[in-house]
Amino acid sequence: MTKSLKNWWDRFLFRDSGVLPTKRLMLIFIILSLMLLIGTAWDISWGSLITINIGVFFLSLLDLQFSPKKKQLSFKRTLSEEMERGISYTGQIEVRNISNHPFSYRMIDGLPQSFEIPFPIGGVVPRDSIIEVTYETTADERGKYEINKLYFRYTSLLGLWEKQKTVELIDTVRVIPDLTETKQYLENAQKFLVYEGLKIRRQRSGVGDFSKIRSYVVGDDPRKINWRQTAKLQEVMTNEYEPEHGKYITILIDCGRMMGAELTKGNRLEKALEAALTVTAAALKKGDYVSVLAFSKEIKVFVPPAKGLAHLQTILKAIYHLKVDAAESNYGAVLQYLETVQKKRSLLLLFSDVRTFLHEESALTYLKRLRQRHLFLMIGIEDQTLLNRVKEEPLNVQAAMVKSIAEQQILYKKREKIKWEKQGLQLIEAREEKLAIAAVSHYIEIMNQNLL
Repeated sequence: MTKSLKNWWDRFLFRDSGVLPTKRLMLIFIILSLMLLIGTAWDISWGSLITINIGVFFLSLLDLQFSPKKKQLSFKRTLSEEMERGISYTGQIEVRNISNHPFSYRMIDGLPQSFEIPFPIGGVVPRDSIIEVTYETTADERGKYEINKLYFRYTSLLGLWEKQKTVELIDTVRVIPDLTETKQYLENAQKFLVYEGLKIRRQRSGVGDFSKIRSYVVGDDPRKINWRQTAKLQEVMTNEYEPEHGKYITILIDCGRMMGAELTKGNRLEKALEAALTVTAAALKKGDYVSVLAFSKEIKVFVPPAKGLAHLQTILKAIYHLKVDAAESNYGAVLQYLETVQKKRSLLLLFSDVRTFLHEESALTYLKRLRQRHLFLMIGIEDQTLLNRVKEEPLNVQAAMVKSIAEQQILYKKREKIKWEKQGLQLIEAREEKLAIAAVSHYIEIMNQNLL
């Protein structure tokens, strides 16, 4: 296709600028042509037929005089600069008409293909007025996107010709992970965990930092009664302790090939990012230092440790665009790198695929050395397909073989996990919808037991 033809084709595909006949005009010409063809039976000449068609065509051009000029229209887009993946957001287009002519319109906003697009949108704009057109859109893939154009078509009230206008409206949108679970935790930590049947564990008695003195209630440890304050106030008072603050948490996010496995909603990496951000919010809220390291065959992102909820935005901006790589993860390289950047004792919280990790014998060597200084916990997502295969009835030979192989895989995983846990390296798996809750629950349990 030549460049000139491509430009004309772009105009017909709601791009650039131009003037197009509408379906109404085409229908008028079809009806007129049929009438004139029938009229040829009464000796109407072909010359007269062509002259009438050309006359009607030029008369139809008068319709363009009853529609606004392109310079009389202006547009403004309002769209959130930051959108969470899978969450519906409202976009708004302001259309200003300063002419004396009302018109009908169709509009397409230049959103990326990964967005759910509710276009074209149509309506009517009165003369000398401003209207606001709203639409709902949802982003399905994380990343940074630029929205550059708005495609607008409008006709006069007769609707014979349609003018086409392409407007340059430049906006940048960042699509970040779904923070629903993170917000739920920050609003009410206990409710977030209890909702899934888990509770924040009590910390080990007599450990942690002193928090305050309060009235004794049934169920409190009698060994923590403050006898001095009890004698002063003539009321039984008890000391309350909380886990020590200022601990170091290092979150490791695997972006290797196996993290691209599709789940019910999104893939493993999407769930790992959501869970990692929830744990980050929990740790920062409690005053701990959090660092994040994302990797595949090489280091992709490293955010140095810091504390305070403001650090959550720093981490979010660093990891929101992470994608799954086609390569296998290099656990040995990332653990070796971790030795050089994390000198203080910390909780290493790895989000990865457990079955893939168990096959990495080289990683065990590095972890044995890291275990002397750090506490290691790995969290993965259960393979529901494998578990469903085990539960199936062996109705035929093929089903029995599949069930047997699935059981063999589960037994291998259990055996390898026991071997790793004997080295003091804990590995757990959770269902995809409970990954964030399991991660936060284990983090709180470790903090309450003062294992760091």
